[in-house]
This record gives sequence, structure tokens and C-alpha cells, in this order.
Amino acid sequence: MATLEAFKHIDPDSGRPTVLHPNFNPKIKDWHPPDPPHKEFDPPKDRAHFADPLKPNLLSVAKQIDLTESIGSVLEGVQLSQLTPSQLDELALLVNERGVVFFRDQDLTTAKQEELFGHYGILDVHPAQKETKHLVIRGSSTDHRDLLNHTPWPSAGWHADTSFELNPPSYSMLRMEEHPPVGGDTAWVSQYGLYDALSPVYKRLFEGLHAVHTSRLQYDTILDLWGNGPRRAPRDSHHPSVRTHPVTGLKAWNVNEGFVTGFAELKKLESDKLLDFALHHIHSADDHLVRWKWEVGSVAMWDNRCTIHRVIPGKYAPGTRRGIRTTVFGEKPYYDPASEGREDRAERLEKESGGDIKGKEDVKSA
Repeated sequence: MATLEAFKHIDPDSGRPTVLHPNFNPKIKDWHPPDPPHKEFDPPKDRAHFADPLKPNLLSVAKQIDLTESIGSVLEGVQLSQLTPSQLDELALLVNERGVVFFRDQDLTTAKQEELFGHYGILDVHPAQKETKHLVIRGSSTDHRDLLNHTPWPSAGWHADTSFELNPPSYSMLRMEEHPPVGGDTAWVSQYGLYDALSPVYKRLFEGLHAVHTSRLQYDTILDLWGNGPRRAPRDSHHPSVRTHPVTGLKAWNVNEGFVTGFAELKKLESDKLLDFALHHIHSADDHLVRWKWEVGSVAMWDNRCTIHRVIPGKYAPGTRRGIRTTVFGEKPYYDPASEGREDRAERLEKESGGDIKGKEDVKSA
């Protein structure tokens, strides 16, 4: 982080920077992105729609271990490289339901990961990546709290991958090639759970708002650090603050720390105060959180439409963490007033079943 422009503008009295991303920074002002912006399109039908709700093909060869009540499962005894198309479809449905699914000791190569993930749709290209089919993920050993004194982008903040796009990613997969023995964990929070945790009044409030997702802060920071990089111009998108998942039909919170700067329908002060609440709501969601300790060969597959995530910064040596991430385009986020929250569905099904236990178990596939 020592190349940030802010380090060149230090107040002699406080020893702290006086500017953040000044407009006169030529690295930012003079950069001309080579690629055009993405245009909205209809992606292929989500592969989870083709899955058997009971997942017999997948669960006959893999053991599912749920890590928390709200989010996260491990699948044991299976190699992703050996899964059939029907098993991959059922894996997608499991990811829709559990938010993120983990694997250990996988034999995937980068080429095989790209091939496998192509089953789920059109591979996305991150604005900062040079490779056309994957992004290298490294993590951070910088004090992310102090870093906000030097750059306004919360690089270690909770986010859904490139949520500012018109077609934000649906599925992401990260495979770890190098990793320190301690540090560099990744945590995920369920956006189903974040919605459920709101009071009825706040649920209605957020259902009526659009969150302002922007890549501008990330764009400037990438340029400031590297001097080049973003291949597309900054993007601002207004997406529903509560979205409907296209497969599960559940309502999911759609606000994150990394890319959301406010709410379109509100005045500035109103928006700022509500965003303060939103960030506190995310950071206090330990009952809807799962934290994963990586090992070389570990893989995580998650759904950006119902989870947010962040790397946990550590003090590990630079260059000891390297992962390969693939993503596919999803649908443009939408909100269906007829959809329901996860807890609301569970209560409805329990009533319909007369309190039968099986009714509770069927909530995820209803």
C-alpha cells in the first residue's frame, strides 16, 4: 500500500494524509479504460432450476455437514472434478440454500476449474483482471482500519462480488493454491438471515429502496496502487435493497459495505444515517456468519445473491496466499413483493403441516 498517492501528502503537524485520491493524481485522471462497459443481458437459465430438490445424485456420493444453522456446509468424500452434470446442478441448488459450500483436498487445476464453472453460465471478467476466465485472489496483511485514512474504498469490507454490475455474478468459486498456516480466513454472512433479522418496519423500509452500488472507489484505489488496471470505466447501478432469489424465491438483503454508498430515494443525510445502520447490521450478524480456515486444495463455492463475504486480514507474509476465483454472470437483481423471507416460509410451512417436523425440513426446497 506504500504507493498510494495519499502517502505523498502528509501534514507536518499530525503526520497524517491531507487528501484522499486527489483529482490531480495523474494515475487516476489520465487512465483510459480499454474495454467498453458491460451491457445488460439475460444469462442462461440457472442450473439449479434443473436440480432434483432432494439432491440424490450429489448426496449419494458426498457427506453434507452443516457448519451453522444459517449458512455454510462442507461436502466430504467427493472430488469436484469428478461430478456429473446432474450432480453439479444439485450442488448449485445446495449453494442457493446454504449460501456457501466448502470442499477440502481437491485436485482441481485452473483449467479444470474454468471448465467446470462454465457449466453454470458465462464466465465473468473482473474489471481489474487480465486473464479472461479467472482472477487471482491474494488477501491483505495491511491494517484495514488505518487504510481508510489513505483511501476511501473499504478493501476489506463485506461485499458481494462486483455487485455494481448490471448483471452481478450469481456463483463464485475460489480455490486456494497457496496459503499461510494461520491467518487469511474468509467469512460469509447470509443475506437471507440479514433480511430476517430486521424488524417488520425496517423490512418494509428497505423493500422500498434502491441501494446505490458503485465501483468508483475501487476503481480509483486500484489505479492509485498499481498505476493501471481497471479495464472498464466506473459503473453506478441502483439495485433493490431487498432482492428476490430467482431459484429459492426467498427475500435477501442486498446492501454491502464494499460497493454501496447510499440509497437512491433518500436525501443525503437520511441516506448516510441509514447506511450507518446497514453497516452495523452486517457487522453484528454473527448468528448468520460462517468463517472458513483455508488450506491448500480447499475450495469454496458461494452465491453472491444471498451472501456477502470478506477476507479476514492477517499479519502473514506477503506472497503466501494465492487463490483462483471464477465467477459467472447472474440476472439483473429484482424484487418480487410476493416473495417471502426464510423465517416467514418456515413458519408458513410449519402451520401448513400442522407442526410436523418434515414440514420444517422441507423449507429449503419449497
